[in-house]
Parts: sequence; structure tokens; C-alpha cells
Amino acid sequence: MAQSELTEYIRHTAIEGERWDTLAWTYYADASRYGEILRANPGLRNEQGQWPDLPEAGTQLLIPVIAMTDKLPLEALPPWIR
Repeated sequence: MAQSELTEYIRHTAIEGERWDTLAWTYYADASRYGEILRANPGLRNEQGQWPDLPEAGTQLLIPVIAMTDKLPLEALPPWIR
């Protein structure tokens, strides 16, 4: 899936030990949505087409801005969405 010109992204610099699911929780309050972050960063795949287990510290990642469809309590949402 190609990155859409209409999609907005947040730039994120990975830190040591950060995981895909924790990134999804941080940005989406839903750890299961890490696939959207992976798909936005296709250049991270290796020669076999596999994603790294963890993003390498210092890697610049694109985090897609997505619509929140789940009804979460206000306090569970990231501050910039509240």
C-alpha cells in the first residue's frame, strides 16, 4: 500500500528499547494498531520482506494520523486528541 498524499504523518525518532506496540499505544491508545505504523514505513523491511523486531534507536518513523473509531474514555486518549 503506497503512502497517500492525503494522509498526515507525525515524525517520531525511535528510542532504545521502543517497541511497535508501545508506539501504537502512545499515539493511538491501542497497542494492536502497530501495523498502521509499520505500513507507513516500508523502507524498514529487510531483504526477505520482514519487519525488524524493534525499531532501531534514532530511526525516523512516520506515524500516520488516524481517526479514532473506538469509544475510549477521554482520559485514555493522547493529550493532542482530547
